[in-house]
Amino acid sequence: MDRSWMRMDRRSFEYRNGVKNFIEFALNNSISSQENMRYSCLKCGNMKLFSASIVKDHLFFHGIDVTYEQWIWHAKSILFELEYWESLYIRHNLDVMHIERNICDNIIETLLNISGKSKDGLNTLLDMMDMGIREQLTPKVQENRIFLPHACYTLTKEERKRFCRFLYELKMPEKYSSNIRSHINLKDCKLINLKSHDCHVLMQQLLPIAIRGSLDVCLRNAITKICIFINSLCAKVVDHCNLDALQSNLIETLCELEIFFSPHFFDVIVHLTVHLVREVKLCGSIFMRWMYPFERYIKILKRYVRNRYRPEACIIESYVTEEIVEYCTEYLHDVNPIGISVGHNLPNKFGKGLSTGKPQIVDMDLLNQAHLYVLRNTIIIDSYI
Repeated sequence: MDRSWMRMDRRSFEYRNGVKNFIEFALNNSISSQENMRYSCLKCGNMKLFSASIVKDHLFFHGIDVTYEQWIWHAKSILFELEYWESLYIRHNLDVMHIERNICDNIIETLLNISGKSKDGLNTLLDMMDMGIREQLTPKVQENRIFLPHACYTLTKEERKRFCRFLYELKMPEKYSSNIRSHINLKDCKLINLKSHDCHVLMQQLLPIAIRGSLDVCLRNAITKICIFINSLCAKVVDHCNLDALQSNLIETLCELEIFFSPHFFDVIVHLTVHLVREVKLCGSIFMRWMYPFERYIKILKRYVRNRYRPEACIIESYVTEEIVEYCTEYLHDVNPIGISVGHNLPNKFGKGLSTGKPQIVDMDLLNQAHLYVLRNTIIIDSYI
């Protein structure tokens, strides 16, 4: 669109025609459905919203800012000035790490009904009442007090205690995850200060096991399906022939979740999962382009900071020093390399036994159940079952 009118006299025909075209362009390309719009006059500077008639008066009375050449506030991104931008299949690479974390936070905070973070609050129930859905969850007012009915997607008090106790007593291999026990508050039955990798482990492995015996069967299966979808998509080997089936299963899973969870649960992060399969088809495996390596390296750089007033200088000095020392260690013998942690396990073949272990006699019924479980989960013998 021609912008030469912005530098012309406000009394000229070109300026009048340019203002008219500018307002039509802003209204036709508006992202929202509102009739008000931003504009860059010399007084307001894209900071206020007014109707088209007021915008026209301001542009003639105050004039337009001639430096506003990229109309970023009027659905015109500067990236579209690039010649190749319109032909790109993937314009924005979705961050799977934070998508997985936000979904995990939404599920856990809603199940545990954490105050201030749950998707099941008073405002949520009032919105559903205005929408005319879930009438059984309508808040009840009795003696100047508001009572919120128990929803099917929130755990009871005993189920919350069992959920937190399971994660608190869980023991995992070394460096598989952080110490999840330190993030669990058994008194209040809530999880605090979870990191991205903690949510990754919960969604990939632990959450489907922790909710066994709780919630409705259909809701529990839907949560398990979304965990299986993320686990399958983040695997190192993804079969291209199964991606269409993953996409269709995900759509069915989201529909099943909509049956139980409130509309507030389905924010833009939950919607972004629909586009992940397409990105895998075009860009390849997720583990090759997610944010975990960058997050880990940022943690290393943060350890270099000794003076918070000059963090950049500390990072540069420590990085250069470490590179020099690592180069010198190549000419020395019996020196451990820098940056590679040493395992805490013993170097022998069999390791060290547990000193507090107690022998236990297993009956034949439990042994047969374990044997049958192993057989049913072995891929080699699937054709014989």
